Amino acid sequence: MAKIKVMDVILSNKIAAGEVVEKCASVVKELTENAIDADSKTIRIDLKEAGTKQIKVTDDGIGMDKEDALIAFERHATSKLIDEDDLYRIHTLGFRGEALPSIASVSKIDLKTSNGKIGTHVKIEGGILKEVKNGDARRGTIIEVNDIFYNTPARLKHMKSLYTELANITDYIHKLALSYPSIKFILSNNDSILLNTDGSGNLLKTFSAIFGINTTKKMLPIGEENEDYKIAGYISKPEVHRASRNHMILIVNGRIVRNTEINRAINDAYHSYKPDNRYPIVLIRIETDPSLIDVNIHPTKMDIKFSKINELISLLTNAIQKAIKKELLIPEIEIKETETIEENKIYEEITLDLERVAENTPSINIEKKVGILEKKNIEIEKEKQEKLPELYPIGSIHGTYIICQNENGMYLIDQHAAKERINYEIVLNKLKEEKPHITDLLIPLTFELTTAEYMVLKQNIDVMKQIGFKVEEFGISSIIVKSHPTWLTKYNEEEAIKRIIDLIIHLEKNFNIERFRDHVAATMACKMSIKANDTITILEMENLMNDLRKCKNPFHCPHGRPTIVYFSKNDLEKLFKRSGFDGKK
Repeated sequence: MAKIKVMDVILSNKIAAGEVVEKCASVVKELTENAIDADSKTIRIDLKEAGTKQIKVTDDGIGMDKEDALIAFERHATSKLIDEDDLYRIHTLGFRGEALPSIASVSKIDLKTSNGKIGTHVKIEGGILKEVKNGDARRGTIIEVNDIFYNTPARLKHMKSLYTELANITDYIHKLALSYPSIKFILSNNDSILLNTDGSGNLLKTFSAIFGINTTKKMLPIGEENEDYKIAGYISKPEVHRASRNHMILIVNGRIVRNTEINRAINDAYHSYKPDNRYPIVLIRIETDPSLIDVNIHPTKMDIKFSKINELISLLTNAIQKAIKKELLIPEIEIKETETIEENKIYEEITLDLERVAENTPSINIEKKVGILEKKNIEIEKEKQEKLPELYPIGSIHGTYIICQNENGMYLIDQHAAKERINYEIVLNKLKEEKPHITDLLIPLTFELTTAEYMVLKQNIDVMKQIGFKVEEFGISSIIVKSHPTWLTKYNEEEAIKRIIDLIIHLEKNFNIERFRDHVAATMACKMSIKANDTITILEMENLMNDLRKCKNPFHCPHGRPTIVYFSKNDLEKLFKRSGFDGKK
């Protein structure tokens, strides 16, 4: 008797469900994306107990007739692919035909659908058809998924807490709402509304509903394109960041996707403008020919591969850095006051105007538009080309923060962060010299390594020689350093060289000379800089300010911390309740 048998359809669907239906959010994702593909203008998602008891999705899309309503629950049944060529020009969110049968195999389904003529009502339990009858003729689809994983208790047992399930669903619907601002999304849990967008097509308005108005005010528009890719969207100012990458939202041809290389490139574009372990808020929409991307990697269709990814990364990096460099990046201390109804109304007008400008005109016109809007006397961020203004030190606090002033207000400078930035740029420039200046050591230094460390270092030993070290092998798994570049910290050479060796070993897997230079410069700059609680004179403060003004990025230390914060004259007057006075009282 043959040992190999064709698997039962219900069993194969349950196995497929293990990939497609990982959690309640997976069900919401698949059903909501189907509603989007059905050209819906309003989509309502109602949950009971975070979706564990019931997920109900109601749309006003094109609906289905009876025949389609039944065949939709057959595996690999889809209206979105006809032949193999269609796989390389996918324009819809769904296409595999696995979601509905997978969901139906592990839950109880109640489907009501109509194309505006005769309605159909279908009930399925555990993948088995229970009932089919005529329903009402309301155009659109209502699908209820009840008691998910009721027949697969092992999967049910490993579900996360209700809070986690709800958080995952909310997060994905937020991203969908940002992907499709022209669709009205309503999300509720246990009859409590969690999200209600207006579907007006205004991206910033939708963004504000999710992230809040204060964060929205600190977003910068970007827009670039080349022959293959067109990118547009918003990125946060460097002062706005989060602990995880979850708010880095990437949308490709309307699909929310994940791509590690793109996320890394976005984060790298912020390098030295924010802490390395923090991540920006970004909403980036990429439009491209479907033949240049592959979303058929995983059943969830979240992962994506790009053709010509280096060109895309270069385009993104340039767009982000251009937007950041246009800003005056001194964090300003905001003195919050209650906004009037009129101010809120005008701000709403501004977001509408900015949205139209960002989508329909080049970025240079955005500057002109912002200039016009400023005449309304609303405090919005103005793009500036200038760097650090002239500052006049008058003292310090706790031997750490230098107090400066000018006609615009008061500035606080972190003396260690400022000196770190100065030293970082000096060392980085030295590292790029073709013929570095070197000095011989009176007593050569010997470094013992493990065999594994030695092999990695030996592979990249030319890097040390290139930046000014004279290095030779010395016995087994050891090296001897006889000279070093002149920028190295005096009286601390051994520790500095050890750190450089550690960096070479640490970066071995993805060694890149530019990244290595940056790490070395940042590490050495920290060691070479004055520390907090080190007292310095007014003259030293003035020299520090002059050196800081010469830096390419005087606003952040190499690790992304701010070097300077700003209190405007108006802010100071608000703090002391002097607003409205003539300043002489």
